[in-house]
Amino acid sequence: MSNMTNAQTNSHNNGSGVASIYVTLTGIPLHINIDWPFHRSTSGADFYVVHADLKLADGSGLHAPVAVNLSSTVKEVLPSLEKEATEGPVINALRKEVDRKQVEFLKSGKLVPVHFSSRHYDFRRNRWAFGAKSEDEITQLLLRKAYWQTKGNQDKVWMADPIDALYVDATPQHLLELAKGLSTKKLIHLNGEWATATEQMLKHAAGFEEDLKQALAELEKKHAFERG
Repeated sequence: MSNMTNAQTNSHNNGSGVASIYVTLTGIPLHINIDWPFHRSTSGADFYVVHADLKLADGSGLHAPVAVNLSSTVKEVLPSLEKEATEGPVINALRKEVDRKQVEFLKSGKLVPVHFSSRHYDFRRNRWAFGAKSEDEITQLLLRKAYWQTKGNQDKVWMADPIDALYVDATPQHLLELAKGLSTKKLIHLNGEWATATEQMLKHAAGFEEDLKQALAELEKKHAFERG
C-alpha cells in the first residue's frame, strides 16, 4: 500500500477553504498548525526540527506547542524535508502522541519535544505504521470527524482523507466503504467522498462532547501525577 505518497500530496485537498480538524482515536479534535519546513537543530544535536501548535477544536483556547524532532534514521527514508513529503506522517505522529497522553493542553504552555522517530516506521515493510485499527474504531473516528468539522462550520467533510487512512493503517477506499455504512444508517449524507452530518447524527452530540471530556480528564490525570 503506498500510504505515504497519497497522504503527502492530498492532505489539504478538502475543498472547503477551512482548516482541517484531525480527531484522535481517543476523541480529541485538533487544529494542527505546523511551521514548515524542517530545519537542522540549533542545539548542535544531530536531528532536524519543526515547530507545531496543537489547538483543541472545541473553542476552549487550550493548546500545546511542540517541537517535532526528526531522527536521522527516519530522515533517511524521506524523499525530502518539505511539507509535501512529511505532512501526513507528522500529523499522525502528533495524533499518536496525544493518544499516548504525551501532550498536555493548557491556556499557555512551554514548548514540548515530540520525537518523530523509527517508532512510527516499519522498516521491514518500508512504510509508515501508526497501528492498525478495527472497523468499529475507524467508524467511530469518522463519526467524530463528521461531528467536530460540522460543529466547526464545515459544510462537508472528507471521508476518504489519506492522512486519516494512514493514521489507522487502512486505505482511503476502505474509509469510504465504512462511510457508506454510516450513510445507510442515515448518520451522514454522502456525495462521492464528501459527507454532511444529518440531524440523526447530531442527536449524538452529547456523546461526542463526553468523549472529549473523558479523554482530556485522563490526559490531565496522567500529567498531574507526573507533576507530583
